Amino acid sequence: MLYSASTCAANGARVGTGAPPVLDLLGIGFGPSNLALAVALREMLPQQAPFRFGFIEKKPGFVWHGNMLLDNSRMQISFLKDLVTMRNPASRYTFINYLHERERLLDFINTRTFYPSRYEFNDYLSWVAADFADSCHYGEEVVSVEPESAGGNGALACLRVTSRAADGALTVRRARNVVVSVGGAPSIPDTFVPLRGHARVFHSSSYLESLERLEQSGPVRRVAVIGSGQSAAEIFLDLHGREGNIEVDLVSRAPALKPADDSPFVNEIFNPRYIDYLFSRAPNEREQLLSEFGNTNYAVVDTDLIEAIYEVLYQQKVTGKARHRLLAGCEARHAEADADGVRLDIARRDDGAHQLQRYDAVILATGYRRELHQSLLAPLASYLDDAKGFQADRDYRLQMAPGCQAGVFLQGCCEATHGLSDTLLSVLAVRAQEIAAAVLGTGEGEPRVLAPEPARSRPARMAHAGTH
Repeated sequence: MLYSASTCAANGARVGTGAPPVLDLLGIGFGPSNLALAVALREMLPQQAPFRFGFIEKKPGFVWHGNMLLDNSRMQISFLKDLVTMRNPASRYTFINYLHERERLLDFINTRTFYPSRYEFNDYLSWVAADFADSCHYGEEVVSVEPESAGGNGALACLRVTSRAADGALTVRRARNVVVSVGGAPSIPDTFVPLRGHARVFHSSSYLESLERLEQSGPVRRVAVIGSGQSAAEIFLDLHGREGNIEVDLVSRAPALKPADDSPFVNEIFNPRYIDYLFSRAPNEREQLLSEFGNTNYAVVDTDLIEAIYEVLYQQKVTGKARHRLLAGCEARHAEADADGVRLDIARRDDGAHQLQRYDAVILATGYRRELHQSLLAPLASYLDDAKGFQADRDYRLQMAPGCQAGVFLQGCCEATHGLSDTLLSVLAVRAQEIAAAVLGTGEGEPRVLAPEPARSRPARMAHAGTH
């Protein structure tokens, strides 16, 4: 059965107050991945099934990339790749039904687009999450996942998950299965590591709140945006459109802003079936395919944004008012900051020519690292299959040593084995079905075996296949 948030708290125990009951599944993080899993479990569980599940989320409430909900920013994937449609188009949790309940379905149809605004998609996700408020304990950060042995045989029967609330209080919950979906940690270039935490140097993941906080202490007139991808382009245009005529330098290691490849055949690498193909390849083949299709997701920008930035820079030439610069093929090799600003030593990568520039703020649109699960699960290392370590099986389950009964599943950190779609929204619904089926033992959603006959299943064709 599904238990409420108050029951969720009751199914945990404050440290030192005794052992809490054992849950069937506990999700760490409640972003889109585990939200899709919550929906799948609700829809796949038989009526009145004795199955208890819940989630822990460190944010005080549901929000998806709240600091990048910029005006005019749009989704890069079709609304049909929502939480459920690819698994169950008849679900009440589809984006289409969300529009219907919000009385905007006809209006959305009239926009003639498959790509809603990011703000609207966040509202859709929040609408679904509200229906699962009794399943998630917000405002707690998981600090450890530890083994709990059964009896004297040393078998791993369940896992102890310890979380910390805002007041510092620790709560322990026990679960037979844990699904880790904690997202990525901001990737900070070495140049800026000494300035981590400085108010004038911040990552795109905190863009809106950090900029607002900085503007409260005085006007922001000159900004450097570090990065070559979608977030860097979106922030550049957002700053361009703000009041105050902010001057922006977009500092890109790449020699030019490159477009994301989202053509139909290439987009096939984001289909669930392609995961089967990639997972079946040898590690060196997987690495080669990931490298070949990296231009679908990394250090690339939607073509319409590239054109918008080019237009901005071109109009500067027309008017003679040079407000912004694109410093392509450049990198910041040294950074110093004080209370009033940040000084960067920016060098061209081809000839090493330097320029010293001072900014009111530096924004790092430099991506994410997907390693948080390893530190969180470190206490389980001795229970993992030595040959695989933190590499998940096809059903996203970590292979445990013989005799271990507990299950650990990963979402969003299996790109090396499951493909570029793993960190995106593309396969949320199908992945949730596969994990739910593995936990419930229903057999649904098991990996599909590639048939040798159809042309589109042959390696030669799939090698040319891949984006969102």
